Amino acid sequence: MAKSKNNQIILRILCSDAPGIIAKITTLLLGEGGNVLDLEQHVEEESNLFAMRLHVEGIKNARGLEKRILKNLHFKNFQMWIDPQNYRKRVAVMVTKEDTCLIDLLQKQRMGELPCDIVMVISNRDELRHVAEMFSMPFFYVPIKNEDSQGQEKKVEKLLKDKQIDLVVLARYMRILSGDFVRRLQGKMINIHHSFLPAFKGANPYRQAWERGVKMIGATAHYVTEDLDEGPIIHQDTLQVTHHYSVKELMRSGGDLERRVLSHAVRAHLENRLMLIGKRTIVFHF
Repeated sequence: MAKSKNNQIILRILCSDAPGIIAKITTLLLGEGGNVLDLEQHVEEESNLFAMRLHVEGIKNARGLEKRILKNLHFKNFQMWIDPQNYRKRVAVMVTKEDTCLIDLLQKQRMGELPCDIVMVISNRDELRHVAEMFSMPFFYVPIKNEDSQGQEKKVEKLLKDKQIDLVVLARYMRILSGDFVRRLQGKMINIHHSFLPAFKGANPYRQAWERGVKMIGATAHYVTEDLDEGPIIHQDTLQVTHHYSVKELMRSGGDLERRVLSHAVRAHLENRLMLIGKRTIVFHF
């Protein structure tokens, strides 16, 4: 684990709810030399689970902290994640041929708006190589030959392992990934897709939406699971539209939403503000 500036760490805690959890945790952290800079908590009433995120400085020894908490506080169903505050996660972006989300992510990282290191772009097509090259970003073209998706995924997984990737972002990657691939990256892969009411799937969803005269479009970013486009939701946004919108205007507005929603979700993951509870996602604000 890399050391953080001023020994600052992020703690995320999940356990069964009980009286006095916050007081017990903060008292123990004080005894460890810790100073709580920020704290946010949430209780899931349906499952009686308590979730908390703390930004702490000054802990003398973060190693073994989880065991010391368990030994002294005896919480039920206790889980804890410890992350250095200034650790920059290593990110891979997977794309096909749509460039808007990719450009937005690369630009935001360059401007310091995404606290991470995007270390490579992976694609099953070669069209977006020039975009990666504009940002001096390594581009790996991994085609699917003879419909051998399994073989292609093995090559992608090797790249992810070799580059020690912490997070994979599907920035309009237009291939369905296998269950095995998804399971190995559970909680470490984020996808973006459009959202319509009613839902339109298949080819040309924006034209389908225009033909039905939709009055609202949207976008959803979520963790990837085996259920296509149905993983735990991280962030969503919508836009009211009217009959004045052409198909091209719907697509442009939808693309703007997708970029905004995806970068918001990625930032929340990078800042360790997310917690998965079954099919739900808790998004801490600070």
